[in-house]
Amino acid sequence: MSNTWKISLLALVGFVLGTSQFIVVGILDTIAASAGVSLSVAGQLVTIFSLANAIGTPLVMLATSRMDRRTLLVVALVILALGSVATLALPGFGFLMASRALLAVGTGVFYVTAMFLASTLAAPGHQARAISTITMGFSTSLILGVPFGRMVAASHDWKAIYWGIGLFCLLAIAAVARTIPATEGGSPVPLGQQLALLKQPRIAAALAVTFFLFVGYSAVNTYITPFLSALAHLSAGELNIALFAFGIATLIGSRLGGFLADRIGVPYTLVGGMAVQALALVLLSTVTGSATTTFPLLMLWGIAAWTSGPTLNHNLVSLAPEASGILLSLNSSFVQLGLAAGAVVGGVATGSPSMVAVGWTGAACVAFAASVATVSFGLSHVSSQRRRMALEASMSS
Repeated sequence: MSNTWKISLLALVGFVLGTSQFIVVGILDTIAASAGVSLSVAGQLVTIFSLANAIGTPLVMLATSRMDRRTLLVVALVILALGSVATLALPGFGFLMASRALLAVGTGVFYVTAMFLASTLAAPGHQARAISTITMGFSTSLILGVPFGRMVAASHDWKAIYWGIGLFCLLAIAAVARTIPATEGGSPVPLGQQLALLKQPRIAAALAVTFFLFVGYSAVNTYITPFLSALAHLSAGELNIALFAFGIATLIGSRLGGFLADRIGVPYTLVGGMAVQALALVLLSTVTGSATTTFPLLMLWGIAAWTSGPTLNHNLVSLAPEASGILLSLNSSFVQLGLAAGAVVGGVATGSPSMVAVGWTGAACVAFAASVATVSFGLSHVSSQRRRMALEASMSS
C-alpha cells in the first residue's frame, strides 16, 4: 500500500471517530429522553468529552512520548472500542458520562498521533497537505456524520450508532497493525515549558480569545437541535437538512478563513468573523420562524464561526514561531476547554423560559472574545510602532 493510501486510511478512521464526538449534538434530545434526564444535563456529555480530551490527551501523549506511534494508534483504538462497549453495556447516565470520557481520550490520542504519522509518511514538501487530509477526515464527520447519525437514531435505537463505531474500531485495529509502519516517538516537551508561554501577555490574550469564542460556539451548537426546533419549528426532515447545510458551511468557513487571513490580514479576518458570528446568532434568535430564514442565517453563522480556526492558529504561530508546536497544542486544549464550558453555559441558558436565551448567550460570549482580540491587536500595533520608532531613533543617532 502506498503512503498516500495509508494517509487516506488514517483520515477514514478519523472520520468515524469524529462522528463519535459530534454525533451527540445531533441526537441530544433523543439521548435525554432515553436516559430520562433534562436537556441541560444531557448537554454535559459534551462537557465531559471536551474536558477529558483537553486534559487527558496531553497527559497520555506525554506519558507515551517514546512509544512506537503505530502501537499508540492501536492503543487509542482499543480505548475507543472500550468506550463504545461501555456506552452499549453499562446502565445509567453516570456510566454514559464515563464512556464519553474514554471516547474523548481515545479520539484525542488518535488524532494527534495520526497527524504526526501523516507528516512522516508524506513526501517531502507535502507534509502540510497530509496533515490537512487528516483534519478533513474529522471535519467531514461534522458534515455527514451528524445528520446520518440523526437518521439512524430516528429509525433505530440511538445506541446502534455505537455498535457500528465499536465494530469499525476492531477492523481499524487490524488495518493499522497491518499497513502502518512502526515509527519511533520523540522527546517529550516538559509541561512546565508549555505553561511558561502563558506568561506572555499576547499569547495569553490569544488563548483567551480562543476560549471565549468556543464557549459562545458550544453554548449554541451543543443545543442546536432543540434550539432550531423551538425557534424555527423545523420538521424532522428539515432539521436533517439544516444540520447538513451547517456542516457544509463549516467546511466553507475553514477554507475561507485561511484565504482571508492571507488577503486582508489576521486581525480583520478574526475580528470581522467574530462580529458576523455574533450578529448571525442574534438574528437566529430573533427573526427566524421558518426554514426560509433559518437556513441562510445558520449557514452564515457556520461560515463565520469556522473562519476562526485557521486564523487563530496562524495568529498564535506568528507570535512565537519557535514554539509553534507547543502553541498549537495549547490552543487545541483551550478549544476543548471552551467547548466544555460552553456546554455548561448553554445548559444554564436552556433553563430560561425561552430558548432565545441560548442564542443571546452565545452571541455575548463571541462579542466578548471579539473585544479581547480588538484590544490585543490594538496594543500589539502600538507596541510595534514604538519599537519601530525606537529603532529609527537609534539608527539616526
